[in-house]
Amino acid sequence: MMDRRTMVCRPTQYRAAEDNGELYIEGYFAVFNSVYEIAPGLTESISPGAFADTLGGDIRALTNHDTTLVLGRTKAGTLELREDGHGLWGRVRINREDGDAMNLYHRVQRGDVDQCSFGFLILEEDVEDRENGSVHFTIRKVELYEVTVATFPAYEETAVAARSAQAEQIKRRAGQAWKETMKNRLKGSAT
Repeated sequence: MMDRRTMVCRPTQYRAAEDNGELYIEGYFAVFNSVYEIAPGLTESISPGAFADTLGGDIRALTNHDTTLVLGRTKAGTLELREDGHGLWGRVRINREDGDAMNLYHRVQRGDVDQCSFGFLILEEDVEDRENGSVHFTIRKVELYEVTVATFPAYEETAVAARSAQAEQIKRRAGQAWKETMKNRLKGSAT
């Protein structure tokens, strides 16, 4: 599936820090193998290595997915991203001349804002249709567009709808496969 979407991150260890006179917001934008609930019965997780091929791109750090509130950018050297054994870690150098960035810095420093999200395109994933009727997606490879520090991170409605529709298709296919298996068994026992 190749839909552009966002993923919510759980509250994280974001911190506002000062280093050699520079201000930073840093923390994990994604944690590997952590289960994220998209909707009831619909979950996903990110596997280690999912970001390995995308970190050389021109990625932006935003506030609340707002493209007018750019905090940093890899191309400009104001956003650093790396994948480690825990997940996708990022560090944004804050522009002291940018009032919006300074406001966010202080909100993170106080602990008022401590969540994240990111925008990406799924390039490779596994789908598991579980016996209890739930569906789990394991994202193996993405193209990353942006990371964001968010007040209320949420999936875009289209992303939830797309995933829900995909899950329904999987359930229908599983049901059809079961019906075909039963028909074949019945045919085999009738002869």
